[in-house]
Amino acid sequence: MKPSGRIRGQGFTLLEVIAAVLLLAITFASLMRVAGSSLDLTARSAERTQAAMWARSLLDSAFVLEPIRTGRSSGRFDQRYSWQLDVQPFQPPATAAAAGPQPGVPVSPLKLYRLDLDVLWKGAGHDYHARFSTLRVGGPQPQGLGS
Repeated sequence: MKPSGRIRGQGFTLLEVIAAVLLLAITFASLMRVAGSSLDLTARSAERTQAAMWARSLLDSAFVLEPIRTGRSSGRFDQRYSWQLDVQPFQPPATAAAAGPQPGVPVSPLKLYRLDLDVLWKGAGHDYHARFSTLRVGGPQPQGLGS
């Protein structure tokens, strides 16, 4: 018995193989883009974590052994990270203390100071900075030292 028509061979045509490879290439390229973005975000996160650790170290140790001085100072943590610290007296929002001294209650010589620390660094061709703020209790300003 002769077959009535042409018998199609089992398998894929060249067009189907090209379409499958193209789809695989597009998917792979998309996954590589996502992986690259993930690596970039991880690197930036590590930089910000390092900046936060430097900031915490500086703010925890600032004015522990010496009196608080108002003003601005700056320096470097290492080759990559630098800092600027701004110290100003802090006036809390209006409270009962704003009504003035109460009779019979001693006035405290302690004052609140706001410490604003900017950590600056370069990464991936860009300048980055992070700001950290805290309040610190200190005594009155020493006499003869500049603000």
